[in-house]
Amino acid sequence: MTAIHPTSHTASTSAIGTASTPLEYVLGITRLLMGWVFLWPFLDKTFGLGHETASKDAWVDGGSPTAGFLGNAVKRPFDSFYHDMAGQGWADWLFMLGLLGIGVALILGVFVRLAAVSGVVLMVLMWAAVLPPDNNPFLDDHIIYALVLVILALTHAGRFLGLGAIWQSMPFVKRSPILE
Repeated sequence: MTAIHPTSHTASTSAIGTASTPLEYVLGITRLLMGWVFLWPFLDKTFGLGHETASKDAWVDGGSPTAGFLGNAVKRPFDSFYHDMAGQGWADWLFMLGLLGIGVALILGVFVRLAAVSGVVLMVLMWAAVLPPDNNPFLDDHIIYALVLVILALTHAGRFLGLGAIWQSMPFVKRSPILE
């Protein structure tokens, strides 16, 4: 299996959205799935699709996407910090824009590094909100997702099964690697 090294694998516009090794396929698929991890809650909370958010609680109908989790599920030691944020308009907008931006960027394979950094921040904040986790003294899926996002950013995973090869060949992206 070929190892992927960020400095040795150059973007190619002739290989749009392709993957040539098993690892590249796994990275591309993992990036797409992580994108869905963020995009789905945005859609469900926005439109109240009935999975976690009832239609009567949809954001488009005046519901708050942060009120339930931040107001009820949060545990010590940070409960007062998160409870004060719950249901605030700025928190709702920031959370929802984060979910949408991270999800779309990961699915398309553009801005993967920014999406990864933003996603790590969001995951760590959500992990801190449920400390200690129910099933483990310190570890839960939020930390695993954060590490997966780091891996996606470090391996330039936007190139595989996405638009990253074209995106990364653009001059302004080449000048600012954080935009990859």
